[in-house]
Amino acid sequence: MSQPGTLPARQGLAYGLLGLPLAFVALPLYVLLPNHYAREFGMPLATLGALLLAARLFDAATDPLLGRLSDRLFGRSIHAVLAVGAGSAVVLALGLGALFFPQVQGARALEGWALACLLITYLAYSQLSIAHQSWGARLGGNELQRSRIVAWREGAALVGVVLASLLPALAGLPAMVGVFAATLLLGWWAWAHSPRPTGSATAVAGVYHPAQHASLWRPWARPAFRRLLVVFMLNGIASAIPATLVLFFVQDRLQAPPAQEPLFLGAYFVCAALSIPLWLRAVARWGLARTWLAGMLLAVAVFAWTAALGAGDVLAFGLVCALSGVALGTDLALPSALLAGVIAQQGDGGQHEGAYFGWWNFATKLNLALAAGLALPLLGALGYAPGTRSAEGLQMLSLAYAVLPCGLKLAAAAALYLLVVRNPAPGAR
Repeated sequence: MSQPGTLPARQGLAYGLLGLPLAFVALPLYVLLPNHYAREFGMPLATLGALLLAARLFDAATDPLLGRLSDRLFGRSIHAVLAVGAGSAVVLALGLGALFFPQVQGARALEGWALACLLITYLAYSQLSIAHQSWGARLGGNELQRSRIVAWREGAALVGVVLASLLPALAGLPAMVGVFAATLLLGWWAWAHSPRPTGSATAVAGVYHPAQHASLWRPWARPAFRRLLVVFMLNGIASAIPATLVLFFVQDRLQAPPAQEPLFLGAYFVCAALSIPLWLRAVARWGLARTWLAGMLLAVAVFAWTAALGAGDVLAFGLVCALSGVALGTDLALPSALLAGVIAQQGDGGQHEGAYFGWWNFATKLNLALAAGLALPLLGALGYAPGTRSAEGLQMLSLAYAVLPCGLKLAAAAALYLLVVRNPAPGAR
């Protein structure tokens, strides 16, 4: 590694490039898939919500175990990490194709196919993500260095999200799956040639450390981790609800033409990518925690206006998407850097990163599971159905999409201020 606080662009890109396909596949899995199955295959919202909840709960439950596996792989050798990652990449590419192009007919068969493919795809995706995140945390460095490492990963991820949001509309689903497979291969190759963790107690090839047995529950013994996780979960579910409902809102509340859907998503993620360098400058001045707090407050101030939008308000929604994307930059680049600081401050660097990121990803998946498994059936029970023009149903959609997330985001901001800003650990000031 270079000196603390610096990260050459070539090295940053080599490590971060795998973030592109991982984010590329995340958008189809979490945003496009529910809408696709509801509209193309006529799957009822209640059934769809139940399937997604079951799959995402399984996905969340396996993340801590995958984190422990990651620590063991790092304890054996870097080659073991890369080899298992290559296998996961192959399974992931095949699983995404199977999800969007089911080879069965009939409602029951489709439900079984979707559930099985979701479980397999989520498992491969999670293993690869946790290993990649742990690798970045093991590179070390000071607060600014950690934020830059994460920024390279998340910057590449935003490019992947933009591609995933544009390709289905511009080139179709087969092209989307093909481009994903190609970028996944390229991302893994770049990862294999990226800077490697050094000075790690577990990075010695061929050596397995018995301390790995205790790593699964180790993060929960750290108060700094528990405090940060509370903030992360509140903020995560505030983001997961609108991510699940955005296409329903655009199609039914705004009644926007289908051609405009990728423009909204594109504006959101492009602005997030452009904002990351600005937020990194803020980190150098304010620190990670205070910069994240500023991003949360900006998100609420901007997104609250969405509740007042109705049919035809596409320009106003586009502006909201762009400004919300600027706020998103903090959610992408800063929380993982804060976590890396907690790991280092607790003396767990180079040994237990996988355990921390396993539980971290568990929280992410739990938020997404709750958003899909509870929001969709609840909306159906309150009178909303895809394609409805009922005033009552559309009002419920607006409340769920805009008002509820803003309340949760404010709660996350309050928790961040009380638990982290006023009670900082080194690397989380």
